[in-house]
Amino acid sequence: MTIHIGAAPGDIAETVLLPGDPYRAKWAAETFLTDVRLVNETRGMLGFTGTWNGNPVTIQGSGMGMPSLSIYVNELIREFGAKTLIRIGSAGAMQEHVKLRDVVIAMTSSTMSTPSRGFFKEMSFAPSANYELLQAAHAAAVEKSVPVHVGGIYSSDVFYDERDDLTDQLMRHGVLAVEMEAAELYTLAARFGCRALTILTVSDHLITKEDLPSDQRERSFGDMVEMALTAAFA
Repeated sequence: MTIHIGAAPGDIAETVLLPGDPYRAKWAAETFLTDVRLVNETRGMLGFTGTWNGNPVTIQGSGMGMPSLSIYVNELIREFGAKTLIRIGSAGAMQEHVKLRDVVIAMTSSTMSTPSRGFFKEMSFAPSANYELLQAAHAAAVEKSVPVHVGGIYSSDVFYDERDDLTDQLMRHGVLAVEMEAAELYTLAARFGCRALTILTVSDHLITKEDLPSDQRERSFGDMVEMALTAAFA
């Protein structure tokens, strides 16, 4: 048990999926895992452990934004021994060819600031995914004929952004999508020698202004969860 995760020793699997929304964690666990049990509900941030094809898996909500994710990932790795951490979530598309419901696999993540910024001082660290996980996730998408894009994303620390100039430059430099957690996840995984990946479903589009209605979002996220589980145990 830690300050933010009320699980008992042995309750957390070495493979952890990290949706931001605790209710998405509940949906994913009940939909894709067997022998599911609730292992954390501290502060309402639900976590569940079960099995997928006989493999132990924990699905733990991580909250919104890098500061929140940083707390949960630090504790999962340092106190519970997590080794493979895959963020599953939504993103806003930043390129015309990336469409609603497409899946984006984040090879790298640019950011203006993370909770780890102070570690590097003047250094600009380049957070990147684990290649084995990335390759396996991409192969799973191709096998399932899921529209998928692999490349750089942007981890923002602001939800209601007013930096049109920054958005324009990110689009100019080929950034595929924006979300709020991946850069810190990749940095922590590098620090502690773990594997990490971020798989995102496009829920809205910064160029076309399209977005998925809330009742369609969960149904569109199933492919992403299956890709994450397949990649984790490839």
